[in-house]
Amino acid sequence: MSVGLNIAIENEPRATIIRIEGRLDAASTPLLERKLQELIGGGVKNIVLDFSQVNYLSSAGMRLLLSTTKKLKGAGGALHCCSVGEEVMEIIKMAGFERIIHIFPTEQEALQGF
Repeated sequence: MSVGLNIAIENEPRATIIRIEGRLDAASTPLLERKLQELIGGGVKNIVLDFSQVNYLSSAGMRLLLSTTKKLKGAGGALHCCSVGEEVMEIIKMAGFERIIHIFPTEQEALQGF
C-alpha cells in the first residue's frame, strides 16, 4: 500500500486480530481507522491489534487507539494490543497511555484477556 502500512485481519473465536505492519502515522492511520470502523460497524466487539511489525506510532495513531478503546468499551467489548516493540512502547508510555490501553506481551495473552 502506498501509505506504508499493511493490514491483515484474522477472525478468532474470542476476537478479531488485526496484524499491522509498518508505520502508524498521520498518513496511514486513516486506513486502519476505516478497517476498524468497518469491523465495529459489523458487530465486532473484541479486537486485538498485533504491533509486532509496527516500527513507529505517531500522535494520530495514538488518538485512534484511544477512540477505538472508547468505542469498543461503549459496545461492551475491548481493544487489546500485543507484541508492542520497545520503541513504540516508549511512545505509549511518554503519553501515559499504558494506563488506558490494554497491552499484552503476546497474542495468546491478549486473546485470553477477553
